[in-house]
Amino acid sequence: MTEHISPLLRTLAERGYIHQTTDAAALDALATTQIVPGYIGFDPTAPSLHVGSLVQIMLLRRLQQTGHKPIVLMGGGTGKIGDPSFKDEARKLLGHDGIQTNIVSIKRIFERFLTFGNGPTDAVMLDNAEWLDALEYIPFLRDVGQHFSVNRMLSFDSVKLRLDREQSLSFLEFNYMILQAYDFLELSRRAGCRLQMGGSDQWGNIVNGIELSRRMDGTEVYGITTPLITTADGGKMGKTMSGAVWLHEDQLPHFDYWQFWRNTDDRDVGKFLRLFTDLPLDEITRLEALEGAEINEAKKILANAATTMCRGQAAADEAAETARRTFEEGSVGGSLPTFVVSGSIAVVDALIGLGFAKSKGEARRLILGGGARVAGEKVTDEAMNITVGAEPVAIAAGKKNHGLLVAG
Repeated sequence: MTEHISPLLRTLAERGYIHQTTDAAALDALATTQIVPGYIGFDPTAPSLHVGSLVQIMLLRRLQQTGHKPIVLMGGGTGKIGDPSFKDEARKLLGHDGIQTNIVSIKRIFERFLTFGNGPTDAVMLDNAEWLDALEYIPFLRDVGQHFSVNRMLSFDSVKLRLDREQSLSFLEFNYMILQAYDFLELSRRAGCRLQMGGSDQWGNIVNGIELSRRMDGTEVYGITTPLITTADGGKMGKTMSGAVWLHEDQLPHFDYWQFWRNTDDRDVGKFLRLFTDLPLDEITRLEALEGAEINEAKKILANAATTMCRGQAAADEAAETARRTFEEGSVGGSLPTFVVSGSIAVVDALIGLGFAKSKGEARRLILGGGARVAGEKVTDEAMNITVGAEPVAIAAGKKNHGLLVAG
């Protein structure tokens, strides 16, 4: 590992955030001499971000923790187009009101991870609609478009993937990379931004912005990308059989969020503690060395720390206590509804018994729609029977309804 002199790059390297860096030595030197404003863009396509965005949120947190200024850039403008990077098809386009509603909702998440305000290292949230919506097409093409080579744009992996599969890439989406590069230029001018960060799929877009700032303003700016975070079994971080792991509690209950971290593979505990908690590195080294049943204690520490950061201490305590009473004492956690079963029960009856459906017909429609899960697995057979033994059986309907079947 390269030795870094700035706390910023040293922290990012030690905790596993760095995949690629443009001119790491120059950025490292800059970060020792001044506050570096750095940004990451988020398109407001839903009311909540999910765990897949958490590495980027934590990157901004690390930026602030090491004495620099985080800029959260909401894509009120680019969100009207949608980032085509490594997508199989175009995103559904959102209207202005839907985008603004999502931005307000998403800001609540960032306020839990960052300190916002007017101070030199306080975070700010900006919206690229402020400058993108005001662009005039012909002047933009003349002043900015001349700096982009279509030949080079076609060579980017994110574009080639769609074209190689003979999948449509609209002219609208093709413009996204130009607009993202222009965002970096505008943030450099407006906020003195010197750093853009993002996932590894954003490397081409970040480099475009760096080159545009250099050509148009002669400004040196920098980029960092993070590795694709996969689980030990090769899966994509945050993808579960039951759907996305949302950061907002109105889209995913506290217990489910806590349990997601508690279910971490033994091999991923150290990596996730470094990326998603503020625990000291020496403590993480100790925890990841635990073996056998002891590693479960490290997973609980991970679950408590990650949930506290995102949902608050009370939410983490409530979820941990529910898990303890349910799975360790064999009793029922107070935060989940329960239904007592003698032996076995039809899944449709279980959904009714827990109050998740009012009739067998409604229960069947829930199952056919893919909204019912037993022990974390989606129910595909409406005639399924559930056997309840000594251990409670978790059952869920949709994103918000969760309960337990217990033997009686």
